[in-house]
Amino acid sequence: MHVIMNKKLMIIPLVLIIIFGIAGFSTDSSDNENNTIFHVTFADPNLYKNGEYNNSLILEKGEYFFRFVPNGSSPKILSISLNGNTFDFSEDFKLVGTLHKTTISEYFTWDYDGEKEFSISEMQEIVISINPNGETMGSISVDILEN
Repeated sequence: MHVIMNKKLMIIPLVLIIIFGIAGFSTDSSDNENNTIFHVTFADPNLYKNGEYNNSLILEKGEYFFRFVPNGSSPKILSISLNGNTFDFSEDFKLVGTLHKTTISEYFTWDYDGEKEFSISEMQEIVISINPNGETMGSISVDILEN
């Protein structure tokens, strides 16, 4: 009887830790979703017209940054330009793989290297162009988030 009571007392803190962990994780992920200003996922070459993706969006005055979700088959160089009335940005992002070794395996994580942050001085329409430089078969997600 005493052993059963001790097990119940140990399970209660464990359950509370799990609940608080899940609540904290879901709060963090919803914060990231709320400040996503632009999102596109390329998993089909037909999303590019003449080898490039173009769209427009309205950006308020503020600080922004790019977030990428690449993998090993993503374009090796992803050229992105943003153009507005008083704003021009252009960057050739380079795909970089980081090797991770564990005792039982090796794997890579992927990210794009380049200037990911930019500032808009006034609200304006921005034309975004994304060029995979001929590599339209690899998948990639591109987000613009507000700081």
